[in-house]
Amino acid sequence: MEELTPEHILSLSRAVPFLIGFPASRFWVDYDKEADVLYISFARPQKATDTEMTDDGLLLRYRDSQLVGVTILDASTRVTPSVPTS
Repeated sequence: MEELTPEHILSLSRAVPFLIGFPASRFWVDYDKEADVLYISFARPQKATDTEMTDDGLLLRYRDSQLVGVTILDASTRVTPSVPTS
């Protein structure tokens, strides 16, 4: 794992307004740098029973009708320039 720096924490703090306004009160985030895929889970374990792919490369993971996770393909291409990726 890469060493965390104060700059990493500062860039993360920019996401605070979005994170505290997010409808889910608990979620987990994992990033696979090699595959460039970001996984967001709203339940652990997800145990998804269905997946829907959107036109913009998001995989919506459902357990029955409940959204339990999102997989974001090509995640690094979606980062705004003001947020460092490394």
